[in-house]
Order: sequence, then C-alpha cells, then structure tokens
Amino acid sequence: MLESRWLKAVGVAAAITLATATAAQAAPAPDPAAERTSAVVTLRYDDSRAGGWESAIAAGVASWNSNVDNVKLVEAAPGARAEIQIVATSGWPQATLGPVRPGGQVRVELGSQAVAQGHDKTRIAAHEIGHSLGLPDTKPGPCSQLMSGSSAGISCKNAVPNAAEQSRVEYAYAGGLASRVPADGRVLVDAS
Repeated sequence: MLESRWLKAVGVAAAITLATATAAQAAPAPDPAAERTSAVVTLRYDDSRAGGWESAIAAGVASWNSNVDNVKLVEAAPGARAEIQIVATSGWPQATLGPVRPGGQVRVELGSQAVAQGHDKTRIAAHEIGHSLGLPDTKPGPCSQLMSGSSAGISCKNAVPNAAEQSRVEYAYAGGLASRVPADGRVLVDAS
C-alpha cells in the first residue's frame, strides 16, 4: 500500500516535471537586446504648486515625451509621490541636476523673474525638466539648443531638445535602467 502511494506520487511529480519542461521549451527565450531597447522609464511629476505655469509645463512635458523614447513623464495622481517636484517661485528658474531615478526626487523651480525679463515660459519649463533628466546648461549657446537656456536671448521660443540633447537622455535611461550615472544633485540656477 505504501509502495503504491509512493509510485503514484513519483508518477505525478514526473508528469509535472515533463509538462513544465515542455512548456519552457515551447516559449521563446526573452531577447535581452530587445528588452534593453524597449524598456521605458516612467517618471512622475507634481506641478500642484506651480500655479500659472500649467500650460507651459504641459507643453514642456509633451516636448520631452515626443522627442525621447525611453523616458515617459506623467503627472502624478494627487497625493502620490513624484520624482519631479515642480514649483513656481519669484526668483530665477533653477533645478536639481539629474538624471532622476524612479523613486528618487528632484526639484524644479519655475521662476517668474525670467518671465518678467521676457523669456518664454514653455522654453523655461522644458529646459528645467531637461536638468532633471540629467542635462547640464550649454551656455552660451544658440536657440536650437534647449539647454542653452537664457543665453539664447528673449526672442528664443524653442522648447524642443536637439538631437544631441535627446541622445544624452536616451543614453542615461537606456534599457530601462533609471540611469547609468548617479544623479548629480547640484542645483543649477538659470540666471542670465
């Protein structure tokens, strides 16, 4: 009797092992290269304390989302933790230099002093978000470089990262790795 139960148990275990091995052979192995190129890092932002900047922030976020493939910026749900804290201030725009990682946190200050001098709100928002994604200033620089900031002059309205800026962000977040380099953490003030 004991021998019969043992044989049944061995038979069931063998059947499970065979079924598992067959299923494993039938499923294709994941392609590590495809995973590296398709992984997207989602970063949340909170602009609940950036009154008066909502449309500029939305346009700046849209610019980044349409120009980089492996980072997606999404608005945090009310009360939820966000990696990018965006606030309105009366000073010059400034931001913590990233690249920020999921679960990390950086601060973006959208300063009205730059707007009072004639700088474009959408360019300011996109530029400061660029700092959060790991891009330093490239001053002085032409209007075609988003990270040239205020050095491009008040007539510059470009809020789109150029190919080199896009490439640096893509590299920093490649393969779903939040970043190949640690966040810098310096605060960059964009005064002219």
